[in-house]
Amino acid sequence: MICKDFKGEPISRLGMGNMRLPTVGGGGHGAAIDFDKAAEIIDYAMKNGITYFDTAYVYAGSEDFLGKVLPKYDRSSFKLATKYMAGANPDYKAVFEEQLKRLNTDYIDFYLMHGIMNEDGVQSYLGRGCLEYFIEQKEKGRIKQLGFSSHAPIPVLEKMIGAYKWDFAQIQLNYLDWTMQDAKGQYEALTKAGIPVIVMEPCRGGRLASLSPKADEVLKAAHPDWSIASWAFRWLMRLDNVQVILSGMSNMEQIIDNVSTFTDGGPLSDEDAAILEKACDMFRGEINVPCTGCRYCCDDCPMQIEIPKVLEVYNKMKLDGPMSIFGLFAINPGPKDCVGCGSCASHCPQGINIPEIMQELADQLKKMPGPGGPFAPPPPKP
Repeated sequence: MICKDFKGEPISRLGMGNMRLPTVGGGGHGAAIDFDKAAEIIDYAMKNGITYFDTAYVYAGSEDFLGKVLPKYDRSSFKLATKYMAGANPDYKAVFEEQLKRLNTDYIDFYLMHGIMNEDGVQSYLGRGCLEYFIEQKEKGRIKQLGFSSHAPIPVLEKMIGAYKWDFAQIQLNYLDWTMQDAKGQYEALTKAGIPVIVMEPCRGGRLASLSPKADEVLKAAHPDWSIASWAFRWLMRLDNVQVILSGMSNMEQIIDNVSTFTDGGPLSDEDAAILEKACDMFRGEINVPCTGCRYCCDDCPMQIEIPKVLEVYNKMKLDGPMSIFGLFAINPGPKDCVGCGSCASHCPQGINIPEIMQELADQLKKMPGPGGPFAPPPPKP
């Protein structure tokens, strides 16, 4: 297992994420963890040199599970990372004590303030004694390293960076979000501040485990023996300030493949990085419409629809799934108001068939929960 030095101590570059453990009957989030199957994964991780185990207060059953399965191992042989989320329970003192009991330990190696999204999120941790309490726990040795996890835009991230001399930070980072979500800027802001990075979503929740048939074909032609997911891990290994790359491994097939990547593999070469960039461009081209936000489509729209914002939601839906369509609720007027006049398409430098997309989204909205869908026409009067 490839390790990296962290303050004089080696830590595995592959970390075990415990949000997506196998569940009884294959149920979704919140379903009971299948203890035997999950324990098999943890045992394989320990046997093969994974030393970083990540969980959170809000990961259903995860802390309790780790508190049962890990104590058979020497406590000094692994690192526990868990998180406090202000929105889940405002009583941070009670949560921390509960977490120690759940995890069956008297200290947490890596403790995070969880899920910074916006300015309000920053204040929920910095404005009510929360940070000061966790600093106190660190001084007592009950927290070894103190950090935070963030999905925030860079101005918000920088406020969090400036609030304390953080030991580490966790961000969503992968080759797709490097530009799409400005993960590059976030990584560079943390690196400039001297804060080591823990990576979450290296495969974007599994989306980068298979791109598209054509894009996958490009990668397989270059390295037939590599899984598509392994390209994402190898790309991240190129970033010097990445300390641990988390993977939420749900079955033995995934952990065996990932352990192989982090045992026998290494960072992408420049040549392979160029191949991955080509495949990624193909993938984006197949799932996204190439809107540049120029707004030429907006001036003559008779309904004054913010078309670039609609197309942004459309692209997100194609990438992340149908639930992303809820982003349309904040855009009014929206697709349901489109009259299909075609003025927008005639002004689009990218040649996007905007009326067709508007119709697709309007049809999709009608299928959403609620009587006939929230944007469906009312039922006929009896």
